Amino acid sequence: MLKIVPRLWMLMLLMALSCPAGAFADSKGPVLEKQLPGLAMNILSTARLASLAPDVLLRAEGIEIRTADIDEAVSAAPPDQRPLLNRNRFMLLEQMAAEKILLSQALSAGISREGRDETAVIQAFLEEKAAGVDVADAEVAAFHEANASMLGGLPLDQVKDSIKSFLRDQKRQAMVESYFSTLGETVGIQVSRTWAEAQYEIARDNPVDKARASGKPSMIEFGATGCVPCDMMQPILEKARRKYGDGLNVVFAHVRDDPFLGARFGIRSIPVQIFYDRDGKEVFRHTGFYAEEEVMKQIEKMGVESK
Repeated sequence: MLKIVPRLWMLMLLMALSCPAGAFADSKGPVLEKQLPGLAMNILSTARLASLAPDVLLRAEGIEIRTADIDEAVSAAPPDQRPLLNRNRFMLLEQMAAEKILLSQALSAGISREGRDETAVIQAFLEEKAAGVDVADAEVAAFHEANASMLGGLPLDQVKDSIKSFLRDQKRQAMVESYFSTLGETVGIQVSRTWAEAQYEIARDNPVDKARASGKPSMIEFGATGCVPCDMMQPILEKARRKYGDGLNVVFAHVRDDPFLGARFGIRSIPVQIFYDRDGKEVFRHTGFYAEEEVMKQIEKMGVESK
């Protein structure tokens, strides 16, 4: 299994915050996730869309991010990465907002800045908050049994530490998502409505969202060439294409070509298979190699018939 952990996720995977309710929360304006579903990964999902000054993209308690800040981040990247970053400006905004808000929370919690840069301050805060998260031996054994093929048939004692680390990250991520589901309201995050709507159209111009909007059930494989379990999945994907024909979208999303797309859909390791119904709603997700028999069962659960 190949882990994919961009910088923002490295911070967030360790996170288990408890934040005092703020008085700044603004109840005006629609919630971003309800208005523009799937655009935000987490921290901005409960932000409010608002009419802001033309050059202001985000405003929160003590925080303001402007168009010039995003321009500067894009310009600082290597030239070959700039087109990808330009297509994912909303995710850059979300990363900046997350780092600024987490830094504020860390300093408020008394984390010292002495001898640390901003990233180290946040890291120390998250590690302190997530210190109690653990994984039981029974959970490790169950994962090993369910993913024997993906693990190459290695005995439990050889892979238990890696499995435990992976499952611990998943638990921490679940805590992150639970916290972030309310953070937009807690600190009163506002995002420029007109800018976010424009970014929404750009973000949806990808094979995954096009499949979800097609009115047909979809199976999406997030992976990369050269990843052994991903390569093992390719014949299964091809068989599904032949078996179900036009009744099913089968899409391979290469996360190395577009890591932002993987991040949008919460991909931290590969391969991942996500199944969507005809309305584009996620109905099942699996991480690791997925046996052909189980893939076909899941497809048929969505009511897809072989051609």
